[in-house]
Amino acid sequence: MVSSRHEAAHRIFQERPELLAPVFRILDVPLPKEAAVEVLTPDATEIRPLERRVDSVLRVDPPDGGGFLLAIEAQGRPDPDKAVSWAYYLAFLKAKHKRPALLLVVCQDKSTADWAAGPFQLGLDDWTALSVHPLVLGPGNVPVILDPDEAAQDLTLATFSALTHGSHRDAPAILKALARAMGTADPESVSYYSELLEIGLEGFPAKETWRNEMSVGTYFPGRGTLIEETFLKGKAEGEAHGVLRVLEKRGITIPSETRDRITDCTDLDTLDRWFDRAFTVSQANELFDVDD
Repeated sequence: MVSSRHEAAHRIFQERPELLAPVFRILDVPLPKEAAVEVLTPDATEIRPLERRVDSVLRVDPPDGGGFLLAIEAQGRPDPDKAVSWAYYLAFLKAKHKRPALLLVVCQDKSTADWAAGPFQLGLDDWTALSVHPLVLGPGNVPVILDPDEAAQDLTLATFSALTHGSHRDAPAILKALARAMGTADPESVSYYSELLEIGLEGFPAKETWRNEMSVGTYFPGRGTLIEETFLKGKAEGEAHGVLRVLEKRGITIPSETRDRITDCTDLDTLDRWFDRAFTVSQANELFDVDD
């Protein structure tokens, strides 16, 4: 059964083809400049006997010719039957469109990404008749974007980073940076990316984190209810975790008393200031310089 999370992992390429440029840089595959990208039907069924459908198919046409097809599959777990299906997709697309075809597999966990890299050998014993070599995107090569300014420079890539790292321990900090970046985006983009993340993070605790980031101050306008207090406590814990993760990522030592001060803080405005400073301080205790 195809899940909402599965759909989000590949549909973003259909609806935001500009993501192909940074993705191809990640994969170290050259993408022609100013190439036109067209969404093709994903149906790879021959006449009637067996239904086959790749998740997404894009046709990439550079202005000087020599284009190719890109078949995109979202994969949630290792599947021994996929090698044959992927070989079929690539052969079918090559035969139908008379142009080279590549396969890109998008994974949200490292073990599946490692498996999907293959190569998958089809043949008899030691004799390889066909070999499938997918391009793979997963937590191991998609960048973790923790800086709101960096996220704002490319919201599409930042959103894809959040989708790919939905189960990572950095997910709260990634989503916080993305939420801040969306503060400068146009309403249409904010709506699109917010909905995509709600769908793509289905089944991950990060989905609730994202909903909290986008709804704080909306549903509980200072009424002091128990629900509000519980919500804000969880929000503060997520913010404190984000501050600590940024410091850790930058290799800054965090003394126990500093860690305790951060995790014990329940004031969201203070935690926001500390999160911003975490990107520039040279020592952890410098977070508090302006507050003292």
